[in-house]
Amino acid sequence: MPRNPRKQMYPAGEDLPAARGGSPPTRLWRARTELLLLGGLALLVAALLNAAHEGRWAPFVLLAGAVSVPAATRFGRNWIVAHFWCVVSRHRLQRTCLETTMHTRAGRIPLVLWITPTTTGEKALILVRAGVSAEAFEAYSEEIAAACWARSVNVYRHRTRAQLLIVETVRRDEAPGAASPGLDRLYGRRSWIPLRSELEEPPDLATLPQAA
Repeated sequence: MPRNPRKQMYPAGEDLPAARGGSPPTRLWRARTELLLLGGLALLVAALLNAAHEGRWAPFVLLAGAVSVPAATRFGRNWIVAHFWCVVSRHRLQRTCLETTMHTRAGRIPLVLWITPTTTGEKALILVRAGVSAEAFEAYSEEIAAACWARSVNVYRHRTRAQLLIVETVRRDEAPGAASPGLDRLYGRRSWIPLRSELEEPPDLATLPQAA
């Protein structure tokens, strides 16, 4: 199967500029989840050390309950696993942009503004840079799926703002009766255009019957 000509953004292979890691604010934004977790862990350890120094054991009991209760419930385990895959997919998307031509000549890659779990995988809201389009993501959909260890990838472009797109990672079949957590329902509006004709357009929530 021939490669999509849209992947050849530059006139020759030697003209392809090397992608950069990004500016310090951009790097901080990409690692925001890990930094927040580390910051929260540091505050928690400091609070526990202070409580142990003062001989108070209530914080240890509360911490044990806060950790064991989610781990002991199916909902808690599913929540942790779903958000773990969100972090993985975000980093793998960024790595795919760095390793392919989905970056500018200055080496800047698109921004993953938000990523949330769905009943079948994850959905990422992406802001592309000048020189990159939603069609480029569609052309690299197989590479993105392989990088994210997923079954497939679907790409949707915003109707009126071409710089915004959604990359949907499909990992599994949708379980009967499962509800999409996170901001998935906000993504399912007719503002998004599928880039493949065989994909169904996301439903317009305003036209769906409301539950009593």
